[in-house]
Amino acid sequence: MKIVNSLKTLKTRHRDCRVIRRRGRVYVINKTQPRYKARQG
Repeated sequence: MKIVNSLKTLKTRHRDCRVIRRRGRVYVINKTQPRYKARQG
């Protein structure tokens, strides 16, 4: 899992990326390509 400042750029790289808020943190998850997993901050 990568930790990045901007999740918006990661979201546009693949069409299956979803932005999800969990426990006050923002995550990008992708079921088909797990290498796009990321957390903000």
